[in-house]
Amino acid sequence: MKKILIIMLGIANAFAACNKDETLKPTVSNPDYLIFGHFYGFCQGERCVEIFRLDDSALQEDTLDKYPDRTKFYTAAYKNLSKAQFELVKGLTANFPMELLNESDVVIGQPDASDGGGLYIEYKSATVHKYWFIDQFKQNVPTKYHAFMDEVNKKIALLQ
Repeated sequence: MKKILIIMLGIANAFAACNKDETLKPTVSNPDYLIFGHFYGFCQGERCVEIFRLDDSALQEDTLDKYPDRTKFYTAAYKNLSKAQFELVKGLTANFPMELLNESDVVIGQPDASDGGGLYIEYKSATVHKYWFIDQFKQNVPTKYHAFMDEVNKKIALLQ
């Protein structure tokens, strides 16, 4: 009887450990699309809000350039960009930090609170659709997102 109890406890612990690990590691990859861009409130001109939609075969740019609303997904009117522009940014989805999918808040830091601007990121796959507003000031954002922030800003600069 003791042996059966010990075996059952061992099995229960193994399942508990597996379930715990699986909930900490997002497994969603290869999104249907990734929307990325920046926004600045105290700014003038077309470059104050730049939002792009990237999928596995095309890049589009939003033509509305509206300041994003933190309470909902960004609504856009997209136009297709060139294949050359797509080539400049196509690797961005591969570098998406999967840890971001575990964030409980859509706002990370204090985006555009002190004229520093913010990043808008939206991730859509078959099973996940989420968005985030990320402060441009890295001291207000977890270090694990800094490299992705840098890459997003570099890609936007390449497209301007």
